[in-house]
Formats: sequence, C-alpha cells, structure tokens
Amino acid sequence: MKKNLFFMTVILAGVLGTVAGCRQGDRPGLRDGVWRAELTVAEGHKAPFLFEVQYAGSDSVALTLINGEERVRLTGLHCAGDTLVIPIEWYDAVIKAVPDGRHALRGRLLKNYLAGDTGIVFTARHNDPVRFAPAATPTSVDPAGTWNVAFIHGNDTAHNVGVFALNGGTVTGSILTASGDLRYLEGALTDSGVTLSAFGGLSPYLLEWRFTDSDTFRGAFYTARGKTELTGTRDPLARLTDAYGMTYLKHGYTRLGFRLPNTDGDTVSLSDDRYRGKVVVVSILGSWCPNCLDEIQYLAPWYRENRERGVEIVGLAFERKDDFAYGKAAIERLKQQYGIGYEILFAGQAGKSISSVLPEVENFTGYPTLFFMDKDGRVVKVHAGFSGPATGVFYEEFKTEFNRIIDELLK
Repeated sequence: MKKNLFFMTVILAGVLGTVAGCRQGDRPGLRDGVWRAELTVAEGHKAPFLFEVQYAGSDSVALTLINGEERVRLTGLHCAGDTLVIPIEWYDAVIKAVPDGRHALRGRLLKNYLAGDTGIVFTARHNDPVRFAPAATPTSVDPAGTWNVAFIHGNDTAHNVGVFALNGGTVTGSILTASGDLRYLEGALTDSGVTLSAFGGLSPYLLEWRFTDSDTFRGAFYTARGKTELTGTRDPLARLTDAYGMTYLKHGYTRLGFRLPNTDGDTVSLSDDRYRGKVVVVSILGSWCPNCLDEIQYLAPWYRENRERGVEIVGLAFERKDDFAYGKAAIERLKQQYGIGYEILFAGQAGKSISSVLPEVENFTGYPTLFFMDKDGRVVKVHAGFSGPATGVFYEEFKTEFNRIIDELLK
C-alpha cells in the first residue's frame, strides 16, 4: 500500500509540474488555451494581457499575444531546468517563469540587451480569458470617436490624437504620437471612465482615466519606466502636426550620402546601379521598434507589387548594439519574418549613429522615418513617424498619400 502510494505521489507530482511549466525532455508543459497575464508597471499597477497556447505536435508549442485585433506569435519556447523560457526575438527580450500552483506561472520579463537587467514581474493564470472584469454599473459616457490627448511631462505638454471604439463593454483603439502610435490597446468601461492595456512583446502599457464630463477626461499612462498624466478632449477634427513637415534636410543639401554594409558585408549607396534613375524610398528603422514593424508589414508587400514600376526601397537599420554580427542577425530575422525583398543595411546603434550616418538631416524625431527621392536622387519629401493599422482612418490616409507621392514621382 505504501509503495503504491509512493508511486501515485510521484506520478501526481509529475502531472502537476507539466500543467503550468516545464517537464522532462526540455519540453514546455503549458496547458493549451487562453491565459490571462499581468506585468507590473509604475507605482505597482498591473498591465494585463491575454495569450493563447497552441500545440502543433508533441514537442512544438506556440504562444500568441492577443491585443484587440493584433496577434503576435512567439515560438522557441523551451525549458531550462524547472524554468519556462519564452523568447521574444524581435525585441531581444525573454520571459522566464516557473509554475505557481497547478494553473499559474510567475517570473519576470527581461531585456537581453541590458546588462544586469532585473526585469519586471510577470504572472499568468490559465483559462482566464477576461482582460478586465466588467464594471457592475459602467459609465454611460461613450468613448468612441476621436480625441485630442495631451501627455503632460512636467511643464511640457505633448499633444496627441486618440481614436477609440466601443463594442459591447469592450473598448479598443490607439493613441497617435509624433513618432508613431501605441498600437492595439484593449480594455473596458469602468464605473467612471476607461481602462486599457497592451503588451506586444516590448513594453507593457496601462491607461486609466475618469470622465470629467461627456467630452473630457483625466487620467494616467503607465509603463515599466514611469507614470505620465494625461488629459483628453473629444474632437472629431483632431489631427497631429503634419508628419511631412517635421524632419528635413539641412540648408544646402538635397541628397543622402550614406555608404553602409548589407548583411553580406557589401557596401551599398544610393549611387549603385540598383537605385540610379529610380524613385527611391529610404526607411529609417529598428527591429526593436513596434511602429517600424507595422511600417514593414505595409512596405514589404507593397514593394513586391510595385518594384517593376521603377521604384526601390532601402532600409537603414539602427539596432540595440553597434555590433555588425548583432545587427546582421536582427535584420535577417526581419527579412525572413516579413518576406522583405528590398535591401536593409546595418547603420549602427540606435540613437548614437544618426548624425554620423545622416549628417544632412535636420530635426530627426524618431523611428520610423521615410525619405522619398525622385529619379535624380533628390529628397523631395520626408515623413516622420507611422500611424499603423490600429489607427483606422489615419492608417488609410497614410497609404493614400504614400501612393500619391510615388505616382507623382514616377511621372
């Protein structure tokens, strides 16, 4: 009897160890289905998000992050001892977690590129598909529509545009900033306002606000780095500063003169035969930049469909480290993931190399940025930032204007 009880205990312990973590053979033992996770942000707040686990065979498992319409698929999950390792390759990050009971995980989100990073707390629970519990008596104010949103930084106020929709009790949308949008936010009505969150692999976001009347709100935006006060005013005509008027070339310059290596180590410049006599779009990007990835998802298929018209695209990738091998690996992952057919060059470390690589450029505001060049190699337009698919009508406006500019240059 004691012997049988011993073996039953061993078997049970093995089963419990597989439901939420790791098992023998270095294979993840996550339960399939939807999980609710949280990442700790500023002031101890929790930014929730959902993910789904799916198995494709006995050893292959994928984890998909869910934010509104967005789906971010993570692969390469594996075990290191009793620790579940979830790589987030695009952002050079990783989640490491261990079982916390039968249906839960506890660990940390870590940035690999930061030496000695201690990360932020991550928790997850299986079979909990509700991001935010619905309010018993939700506010009667409808957040749907377009808003002027101000992020308040001390004495500085950054003006942005919020676009939100309401479906049942679920609120979705995004906030457009000068450098890009906050991508796919998802949340719910509270008794006095709205709460929204997102995690696409890089940084968790949490927004909370209370309506002061039907057309204004006050609240806060939380990330792992800190808290920013925000205000909002309903305005159907809200727009950002013209993205084509922010970044430009210095007086006396008309062209970009960079010479940079591709992933084969060959030096590439706009004077090469591939670009001479063609309309060229130069994309300033980083594989770590979510808005850059949104832009790539538009540019990559667009290039396949339009390259025969006499147009080229070349990307300049500024990465986390000023190391060619590191940059090459990041660029090759990008090209494989998105089926990129145009050249992407390694430009050095983000933030440190812009002025040396592009000394002609004035008032560079951030990633991504597009330079449009005519057939003679002259820069005729510069577009700063990117409003992605989460922004709805603003994304459609960008695509229309992008194609109009290309059509005019090709004439």
